[in-house]
Amino acid sequence: MLQSCTSTVRCATHNLSDNLLRSYSSAPSAQAKLVKQSLRNLLRETAQPVAVVTSTLPDHETAPRSDPSIQYQKKAPSIFHGATLSSFTSIALDPHPLVAFSLRVPSRMALALNGHASKPQMQMSSHMVVNILSAAQPHIAQLFSRPDLHPFSNSEVQWTQSADGLPVIKGALGALSCAVVGRSLPLSDTRWLHSSMEEWETEVQQVEGGSGLASELFIARVLRVEDVQEPEGQFKNDKLWTLPLLYHRRAYTTVGKIPNP
Repeated sequence: MLQSCTSTVRCATHNLSDNLLRSYSSAPSAQAKLVKQSLRNLLRETAQPVAVVTSTLPDHETAPRSDPSIQYQKKAPSIFHGATLSSFTSIALDPHPLVAFSLRVPSRMALALNGHASKPQMQMSSHMVVNILSAAQPHIAQLFSRPDLHPFSNSEVQWTQSADGLPVIKGALGALSCAVVGRSLPLSDTRWLHSSMEEWETEVQQVEGGSGLASELFIARVLRVEDVQEPEGQFKNDKLWTLPLLYHRRAYTTVGKIPNP
């Protein structure tokens, strides 16, 4: 009798899982499309911080800096790469400081970060730097948003290297040296949410073999908050370097005081 009940429960659980998988992998309904458009319209009315993630391309490693006083500028090796983040947020401080962001795929940056995640990590060694841009740097955001460019060879980008040998963009509001906690998670098909830990890797591989992914989620642990150097040269409106760069209503902007009523 007990064996029969157990089999019934397993069968029901299996059927429920199958239904969930079909619901997440099926074509979006009219209601789902309406929700997506409504959410997009709402998020356009909210301001999002703008950041650039910098790292090394696959099969390339950087040596830690032997002299922290050495300045690194210009003639950037092609091993360095950067990408403007369409989403970035802090998700935890305890017990470990964690941040999250998504990247469009396929992309060189997503490939690079997943490559780093698959290798054994040296203790307190970062995989990337998240450069949180200042309001004076919308041109930096635009440069790194183009997949056909290598902005580190551009004279407009001033940068130094972190202790792990990764680019830190000068003039950024702040910079976080981070290590990804694992491989990225596909967001176009969330079947992996309903898999057991043992089936996780297989499930993700099956999802990646589907009809293509729109974006993937990366979670990273913050190892250090870097000291960001000021850019060289004369710049207009120095106050902008102390304010965050925001994306609002399809345009770059920054914060301002709310007028008194």
